[in-house]
Amino acid sequence: MTRRPRPGPPATPEDLRRAEERDELVRSELPRIRSAALAWRNGLGALLAGLVGFGLLKGRSDVGQLAEGWSAAVGATLLAALLCGACGAALLLRAAHGRFGIVPLRDLPPAAVRAHTEALNSVVALRRGVVATSACAALLVAAVATTWYGPPRDEPALRVEYSGTTACGKVVRIVGGTLVIKTESGEVPVPLRLLVAAKPVASCAPKQ
Repeated sequence: MTRRPRPGPPATPEDLRRAEERDELVRSELPRIRSAALAWRNGLGALLAGLVGFGLLKGRSDVGQLAEGWSAAVGATLLAALLCGACGAALLLRAAHGRFGIVPLRDLPPAAVRAHTEALNSVVALRRGVVATSACAALLVAAVATTWYGPPRDEPALRVEYSGTTACGKVVRIVGGTLVIKTESGEVPVPLRLLVAAKPVASCAPKQ
């Protein structure tokens, strides 16, 4: 015995209203997501531009002035920031303008399904782009902060011997035949006529 489905009750005004709302939501979700992606792209781009400009104006102009190892850390941080920024920009552009490529006609889904699928993909790209761009901003701040507060490279010092005494420090000035050296205990005047030996050294710290 074959059973045939019977028609259900007629749609009520509430059912029709919900169907219209659902159809309108599906039609408008992709434009809304892409509009949000454009806003995020512009806002995060302005933030990064401000951070880069601020860092170039306020940070050390030469990372070579940092102590050994710290300059390499700044370079690695800037490289990571560049990669995160590039990925974030690509993802935000993907969310705002869609992906490159065409869909074969034989695989073309209905318009509503296609728009909803693209909206889901755009949301994923937008979220990942925001995370990547925020990571880029955080890395830029870390790099600039390192150039500010990182330990400076030790400048070459001078070790001198005179009158049976040894002094080591940075040369401050030479006045009237007197060499003035800044040591850990303060400035030490060294008469040039009593100078026995002078040797440039990388650091005044005693060798272990």
